[in-house]
Amino acid sequence: MESLLTRFFQKYECLKSCETSIIQAFELLKNSYQQKGKLLICGNGGSASDSDHIVGELMKGFMHTRPLAEKQQEAWENRFGASGQYLAQHLQGALPAISLANQQALNTAFSNDVAADLIFAQQVYGYGNEQDVVLGISTSGNSRNVVYALQTAQLLGIRTIALTGEAGGEMCHYSDAAIKVPAESTPAVQELHLPIYHLLCKLLEMYFFPCSSDNERMKS
Repeated sequence: MESLLTRFFQKYECLKSCETSIIQAFELLKNSYQQKGKLLICGNGGSASDSDHIVGELMKGFMHTRPLAEKQQEAWENRFGASGQYLAQHLQGALPAISLANQQALNTAFSNDVAADLIFAQQVYGYGNEQDVVLGISTSGNSRNVVYALQTAQLLGIRTIALTGEAGGEMCHYSDAAIKVPAESTPAVQELHLPIYHLLCKLLEMYFFPCSSDNERMKS
């Protein structure tokens, strides 16, 4: 972990000011997954795309494959024969994560029937439990629907992370870890968000799915 962090901050010297909050965020996520929790992620526009992107890195192999344990593979094969062997050989270890921005039917229904600025808060209320973490992404830190999601999480005893721009915004008042990148314009903030969440995904994968060979890399 330390060597990965060292290389990261050598490459992204401008993010050194975020080191403490990045480590705090990693610890929150690690503790959550150790307790069989999940990550709920929300954001708007480009941050909604980031939410989907993070899910893709956590729910399957990112930097290397995550094969099932031998006992699991044997169980699949013994139960289902040839199809079980296929499942066992292709399923991968996952870190549960849900992009709240990607629930189109629910979000449009709730926006139309109840309140558009509560689409994420409703999902936090419905999906969340005390073992989870809610990650709110906003370049300004003031996106009202994300703020409401973090407030709901805190009321439910769910830990929270904010990923924002330099000003931080209101989201930081409702976050257990607030990562404020040193940029102000939306494109610049978004460009710095990506390496940070990639780093967090790498750290989590390294911790929960240790790889014996650095050569076992994913091509996708």
